Amino acid sequence: MPLALLALAVGGFAIGTTEFVAMGLLPEMAATFGVSIPTAGWIITAYALGVVVGAPTLTALAHRYSRKHVLIGLMVLFTLGHVATALAPTFGLLVAARAVSALSHGAFFGASAVVARHLAPPGKQGQAMALAITGLTVANIVGVPLGTALGQQYGWRLTYAVVAGIGLLTIAALALLVPDVRTPSAGLRAELSAFSRAQVWLTMLITVIGFSGLFTVLSYIAPILTDLAGYSPGSVSWLLVLFGVGATAGNLLGGRLADWSVPRTLLLGLCAQTGVFAVFAVAGGRPVVAAAAVFAFGFAGFSMSTAIQTRAIVAAGGGASMVAAAQQAGFNIGNAMGAFLGGLVLDAGLGYRSPMVVAAGLTLTGLAVAALAGWLDRSGRAPLEPAPARPGEPAATTG
Repeated sequence: MPLALLALAVGGFAIGTTEFVAMGLLPEMAATFGVSIPTAGWIITAYALGVVVGAPTLTALAHRYSRKHVLIGLMVLFTLGHVATALAPTFGLLVAARAVSALSHGAFFGASAVVARHLAPPGKQGQAMALAITGLTVANIVGVPLGTALGQQYGWRLTYAVVAGIGLLTIAALALLVPDVRTPSAGLRAELSAFSRAQVWLTMLITVIGFSGLFTVLSYIAPILTDLAGYSPGSVSWLLVLFGVGATAGNLLGGRLADWSVPRTLLLGLCAQTGVFAVFAVAGGRPVVAAAAVFAFGFAGFSMSTAIQTRAIVAAGGGASMVAAAQQAGFNIGNAMGAFLGGLVLDAGLGYRSPMVVAAGLTLTGLAVAALAGWLDRSGRAPLEPAPARPGEPAATTG
């Protein structure tokens, strides 16, 4: 595989660390500013909303430039946002800094997916995309637990300062390793026309609903593990290693499965995820079950990451760049929705089992949407792949 994938993975590591470390440091950040845990959840929600805004906006603004320069520019913005996060003097400014930090997230992963597919040998596009995403999952093995432990011991501000340093390292890696890739583009209007296709929207709906369940639980995993399963606060960072190991293993297997069958990979992953959340809801008070569930929902969730991105790019046809970025926005709409719904049931006093119940319902709904999308494709009512263009005519974009 091309060495350029390593640079993409380093960027994914930085982004994965900052996205998920907040969940382990939520109690510390809440204590710093004297707010409740559900209120502190806005730190997570703001980041997710920043991704939603930034992914399509920055991709549209940057579509004329080479992927290499776009990736470097996005990581510069990411790094500046983390400097602001580490220095934020008030809760409101912290929330704003997290939103700014997130603006480049979706556009970075969207561009990475397109570059990885472009550089991959024939028949190995799924594996290449999985390798590019590996930094995100490895962050949950190394970056998140170490960042959580560092933040608990020396203060959460230091954690975000270190992430800013990783951002600088990423900029150097991108400059040295990524070729000046200019993938074919049909122009902004053609990119946007991909959103007229039903399968593009169905894929985004699978992403939003299916992945929101993961974040309904993961956003509040620290208090779930301490208050429900009985673990000490110091154990949380190391239990998150299990999530990272599961996510990394699931992602690498998912890349191979996506090269085999995208629809089957999605259906299997959503089935497994629903079952894991159901078991966690019933037996999550047992420490061993809780630890196993943390591994399992990481594995099941990230086993689908390459498949869902591949499905989106195939459905988009010539509009791959915008749709790939929009997929990241959809993923983080699910993130924000999950954090909101988890906070809602906790604020209602329904206990720390309630996020898992909500999560199981969400992933089951995502499974139903995936099954519907597959049926519409097979029946010809809404084909996944755009019809090939005739000579001298634009490609079909309706589905």
